[in-house]
Amino acid sequence: MSSKEKIDIAKLPQHIAIIMDGNGRWAKQKGKVRVFGHQNGVKAVKETIEAAAELGINFVTLYAFSTENWSRPKYEVDALMQLLVKTINSETKTLNKNNIRLLAIGDLESLPKNCKKELMEAINSTSQNTRTTLVLALSYSSKWEIIDAVKQISLKVKNNEISIDDIDQNLFSSFLNTSSIPDPELLIRTSGEYRISNFLLWQIAYSELYFTEKLWPDFRKEDLYEAIVDFQSRERRFGKTS
Repeated sequence: MSSKEKIDIAKLPQHIAIIMDGNGRWAKQKGKVRVFGHQNGVKAVKETIEAAAELGINFVTLYAFSTENWSRPKYEVDALMQLLVKTINSETKTLNKNNIRLLAIGDLESLPKNCKKELMEAINSTSQNTRTTLVLALSYSSKWEIIDAVKQISLKVKNNEISIDDIDQNLFSSFLNTSSIPDPELLIRTSGEYRISNFLLWQIAYSELYFTEKLWPDFRKEDLYEAIVDFQSRERRFGKTS
């Protein structure tokens, strides 16, 4: 029996978040530069989104580029931005064909102008799609997002638009980039690393964490199925007793 056959469709996670790690190591193993790994990681993205849509997963968030990634060598950052634009251009038609909506979170103003332009055009082009939502985390870090939310709330308190007593978890969440997205039930990280890397720290408070040794370019549909089967085998108590 394949992992897909073991999945209980009635108990699917509504939102899966993925830290796509291991592109550089994958390329190094093959004697190539890191950019080669990023290029081959696109296939893993396609397979993952296709599998999620087929199952009926409502949201998939991919950690595509962190604010810390800007400190990487310029040639790698430039190549990543070029790859992003190329991929968006080539895949927007496929997203529409498969009824998949595209969203983005992060400090999008820090992206190169041409990159942001292509991204926003793709987001607008797919905005009416309803099957699955693909969320790209670009120039994103959770600490940046939380600080940004604090600044927005502080300004509203200063302008007497809200009072300090109004601030609770729900209000704070409404100022995050993910305010229109449910929190992920499942977080997957590839490449065998056991850390969160500043990704959705507020949102994953009660997410199930799944780590795999697979490097991201080798991640395929079966790997997603295995992660979901593992997720469904767990008891989620949210701090309560069984």
